[in-house]
Amino acid sequence: MSVVEEVRLSLPHIELAAHLFGPENGRPVIALHGWLDNANSFARLAPRLEDLRIIALDMAGHGHSGHRPPGASYSLWDSAHDVLQVAEQLGLKRFALLGHSMGAIVALVLAGSLPERVTHLALIDGLIPPTAKGDNAAERMGMALQAQLDLQHKRKPVYETLERAIEARMKGLVAVSREAAELLAQRGLMPVPGGYTWRTDNRLTLPSPVRLTDEQAMAFVARIGCPAHLVVASGGLLVQHRALLERLPFSHEQLPGGHHLHVNDEAGAALVADCFNRFFSDS
Repeated sequence: MSVVEEVRLSLPHIELAAHLFGPENGRPVIALHGWLDNANSFARLAPRLEDLRIIALDMAGHGHSGHRPPGASYSLWDSAHDVLQVAEQLGLKRFALLGHSMGAIVALVLAGSLPERVTHLALIDGLIPPTAKGDNAAERMGMALQAQLDLQHKRKPVYETLERAIEARMKGLVAVSREAAELLAQRGLMPVPGGYTWRTDNRLTLPSPVRLTDEQAMAFVARIGCPAHLVVASGGLLVQHRALLERLPFSHEQLPGGHHLHVNDEAGAALVADCFNRFFSDS
């Protein structure tokens, strides 16, 4: 695996960790991982991307990055603000975005909100924020507020051994390969009395108090002004949403593999890299 540089970015409101890949003079690309993952999500893919300077973040509350202060929450909009602050810190007026799953959603929201800042949008099995009909807004808010109260009494699981923690990650909400679980565990686990637990902030598991309507979510898609390309995993989360995919004003293609195809194995990483190398060189 190629040399990777570890950096810490002291933003005005939080400190984030990141991995840097590729030549310093390459096209700047900020890479955003999925929910409860970390920068190692791009450990297989990033070294295969050509002529790009990849800044793979541990997003707030994940990996080695800081947690938000007490009373704060983890919204997509806050994550988009973090990315902008990273760009400011690195002196990037314009930059590309590479996102997987939740990271893809954050990338799309930012590209639609400030289209003049984003040069390219590369998405892996993630697209628009989860949507809901407006008439259940009060019920959703109540559920979220109650969950926030209940979280005070919940403790993260402690695993006696690294092996048990890795096995638990393999069988998570979205299953990953053993190799992917081991990569994510390298940055995601920390020792505690009695064994190991995940570094991720418990508040990341809270339900969102507000969801956009379908019309609001698609407004972000409509406002994207840069070349964009979406990889859909054949065994992933988006493949069933044919109607949504057909509404996209930008290109997409389906590749074999699960939701984490870019990190599950070398073959999947190679397929995604080939796809995005063509995308970045052609646009």
